[in-house]
Amino acid sequence: MERNPAAALPVEEKLLADRDDHIVRRAPGEMIDVKNPWGIRVETPAAKFNRGELYNLAIARGTLTAEERYIINDHMTQTIMMLESLPLPPHLAAVPEIAGGHHEKMNGTGYPKRLTREQMSPVARMMAIADVFEALTAGDRPYKRAKTLSESFRILTAMKRDHHLDPDLLDLFATAGVWRDYAHRFLDKAQIDEPDTAALLQAKPA
Repeated sequence: MERNPAAALPVEEKLLADRDDHIVRRAPGEMIDVKNPWGIRVETPAAKFNRGELYNLAIARGTLTAEERYIINDHMTQTIMMLESLPLPPHLAAVPEIAGGHHEKMNGTGYPKRLTREQMSPVARMMAIADVFEALTAGDRPYKRAKTLSESFRILTAMKRDHHLDPDLLDLFATAGVWRDYAHRFLDKAQIDEPDTAALLQAKPA
């Protein structure tokens, strides 16, 4: 509010508006340089928050603004920065990639490095599958309902078609039955049904 002088009263206000005082600007030190040493390729929004009423009502998909999504996704950037700063012994040298790459997609549209399948190790690609499956079936998230196995497999099938997850490793995940062992150990009985593994195996990446 201090950036704008107070208007002389009486004043007419629009019912909805995007105003300068809706913008919380990002400090220069919070910007990630495009030539950063970690290979981070996420675009940093100029604003830290944008509370513009019209701006928020114009969100095309979901409920998050670009600024809010950046903050949520930033946990991967911070993970990589933190882990790469540690003097890890040789047998743990792959930990930053494994922990920091589970939101990457095989087609290079993930984050934070926009890696493709060929640029990721098999273990990092496995972690991406494990992370998605665990997130879909988790029953401890207050913001969503835990999905059944069949619902989860339908989503995994779509992610295979969209080339978000490694297709070969996803097929192995389905046929090896590791999901079934996990379900009986950690899921509620109401979640355990018979997923359509055949549909997943038959799906082809676009």
